[in-house]
Amino acid sequence: MPRHSFKLNGKRVSVSCDDDVRLLWVIRDLLGVRGPKYGCGINVCKACTCHINGKAFNPCSVPVSKIKRSDEITTIEGLPKTVGKELHPMQRAWLDLDVVQCGYCQPGQIMQAVSKVNEIRRKEGRTTITDADVDEIRNICRCGTYPRIREAIKQGAKQM
Repeated sequence: MPRHSFKLNGKRVSVSCDDDVRLLWVIRDLLGVRGPKYGCGINVCKACTCHINGKAFNPCSVPVSKIKRSDEITTIEGLPKTVGKELHPMQRAWLDLDVVQCGYCQPGQIMQAVSKVNEIRRKEGRTTITDADVDEIRNICRCGTYPRIREAIKQGAKQM
């Protein structure tokens, strides 16, 4: 059985599994990291959103064979380490504004929001997040907490 190795939340991990196993199942079932959620399994709902080398991606649609040894995967569990704090500023904003209703999609929402803010800063040098920026985020929240998500992204971006 093929062996796959990459960094997960700052630590080198190795797993033996078939090449076509989706990375989400490797993260959740083989490595026991449960923050990324299974929603649709076809890269639509984005409940599983993680970062690969600092950018948002959806491991439900990526076979583990596509992950390189040099790739670093970050889940919601590893996000605070990226800023050296107990909570990432975006997580803090989520708590401050009481965003969560059922909570299922929230790890993916937060990971996508951090990636979006970092992308805007990297590409445009802006530090403020507009409604148009937030509108580009396509993660689905079945509870409809979008107004609170929108405000949390703006507040979290100010603290990043």
